[in-house]
Amino acid sequence: MKKTYPFELPALPYAYDALEPYVDKETNMLHHGKHFQAYVNNLNAAIEKYPELHQKDLVELLQNLDALPTEIRTAVRNNGGGVYNHDFYFGIMTPNALGKPVGKLAKAIDEQFGSFEAFKEKFHKAALSQFGSGWAWLVADKDGKLQIVTTPNQDVPLNLTVTPIIAIDVWEHAYYLRYQNRRGDYVLNWFNVVNWEKAEEQYQKAMK
Repeated sequence: MKKTYPFELPALPYAYDALEPYVDKETNMLHHGKHFQAYVNNLNAAIEKYPELHQKDLVELLQNLDALPTEIRTAVRNNGGGVYNHDFYFGIMTPNALGKPVGKLAKAIDEQFGSFEAFKEKFHKAALSQFGSGWAWLVADKDGKLQIVTTPNQDVPLNLTVTPIIAIDVWEHAYYLRYQNRRGDYVLNWFNVVNWEKAEEQYQKAMK
């Protein structure tokens, strides 16, 4: 994804129906083509008249919200967060999922959560406990310490002082066409499309 203004909608890295039956084609089309696009459009509109912000990348904007003009601060927080979160979410899914963590991440999950199954249970609980719209994340600090966190709305995790490893969108538009109100089923099935190879890359990036 282009990292500075004007931001652009990145292409989906797989076909819209590639994640069936776990994430359905219609949801992917609406989620990526409509919701994600709207966040991109609204972020561009928010900073269009502020040329001093045009060379700042998305992470820099989100980490320095208090330095932004008051009149666009909320718009950048909501829409910039929406762009960042969705770019990560669509990129951490794959139709060629391995089904379990690999490499150093797999070892860290076993050491810090007891087992992959224990981690999945904690992550599932966190995703269900997020009241209303939001996200559940697995993040890592520079020492490789893992943490499960949730964020409301389109907020980013811990002001991006940590590296996201995986993230699930639990806004209703991410699952309602297929799962209706069964968020728990969506979360469980979503593990079938997690790109654990990409997650391992993120984990190693965190420790650099």
